[in-house]
Amino acid sequence: MTTATADPATTTTSAGPSRRRRPGGGIHGQQNRSGWTFFAPVLVILGLFLVGPILLALWVSLSDWSGQGSPLSSDVGFVGLDNYTQLFGDSGLIRRDFMTSLRNNFYYVLLVVPAQTVLALALALILNQKLRARGFFRSAFYFPSVTSSVAISLVFIFLFTGSGAVNGVLGFFGIDGPVWFSEPRGVIHLLGGTIGIWDPAAPPAGLTGSSFLGLSWWEWLSGPSVAMMAIIALVIWTTAGTFMLMFLAALQGVSTEVTEAAEIDGATRWQKNRYVVLPMLKPTFFLVITLGLIGTWQVFDQIYIMSQGGPAKTTLTPAYLSYQYAFQNQDWGIAAAMAFVLFAIILIFTGVQRFIMRDKDLIAEKRITRRTAKARADRDGDDPYVDQESIGIYQATTRSSGGTGGMT
Repeated sequence: MTTATADPATTTTSAGPSRRRRPGGGIHGQQNRSGWTFFAPVLVILGLFLVGPILLALWVSLSDWSGQGSPLSSDVGFVGLDNYTQLFGDSGLIRRDFMTSLRNNFYYVLLVVPAQTVLALALALILNQKLRARGFFRSAFYFPSVTSSVAISLVFIFLFTGSGAVNGVLGFFGIDGPVWFSEPRGVIHLLGGTIGIWDPAAPPAGLTGSSFLGLSWWEWLSGPSVAMMAIIALVIWTTAGTFMLMFLAALQGVSTEVTEAAEIDGATRWQKNRYVVLPMLKPTFFLVITLGLIGTWQVFDQIYIMSQGGPAKTTLTPAYLSYQYAFQNQDWGIAAAMAFVLFAIILIFTGVQRFIMRDKDLIAEKRITRRTAKARADRDGDDPYVDQESIGIYQATTRSSGGTGGMT
């Protein structure tokens, strides 16, 4: 007697032939199709209005498009990296202007980001306490952030004129204020001359005789100009309110049980804020500093309204210089190249900041976990990633014994 083996694909039952499961069938397949259906409009919008323009701008930075006609027409030539070479390699006016703008913007970022972060944190700590008219002060400090930057810039122009209110206050204390938006000298040059390190009218030959990327070391070390200091004061005043709200939201999320426990242990107000509250604000610090870096490297409207790069190009920034080359000089390839270099600078600064503010305790915990799993595997001869239950128990034990989680 022979036994016949039935093919599962052709086996029949009393209810009829069996059916194969179609790929993507079942409830999970329907969920996937529904998800992609809802996601498709967003994907199309992002592709049309974000990815598409970025790719087109990248092509423009590699071409000689003059702004006339379509950048994709056959009349537009491909120049490769020539536009980028003019920014860094050629010793011409374009490189000098671009390096001047990077120098100005660097000092601007160096002063604005720490100042607005510290001011916003101080305001948040003060207004997080029980004070009279606390709501009024919160609204008052936040109000400049929602006011038109054009209107505020015009007000500051009047405040910082030669006969404006700022010079009037300085004159009350016997200080002869400068003509702010007509003074191109850098504050480091002026400070060095005041304390006798050098004579700004006759700078040291060692700093003027050598150069880097088209600018002498004397020019690199000028610091922000007097005109730029007025713009810096405006930006700190207008942006601190927004970041104050972020810190306020984070402070209100801090458990009162934690702060009360610190007070019971005898911690002073400074110790409580330094060792309890501030470490819990680390994700907010990361957000505030990241937004500050992005915003300061992209500064444009205040420069356009208040100084237009003057005096003597001491308030020129990469964003405003890109605008000039695009809309005034009709050199869109150079302008697009400047924009992509600025984008790379923002990415680098954000990456460095993320590395500095990484959670070292969490990284150390992960390393110990991997080493423990590997040692156990070497001892037992197993795969180090099989015993996931033991790894999970170890992680929970490490956290409960003092490890702190945070933002990576």
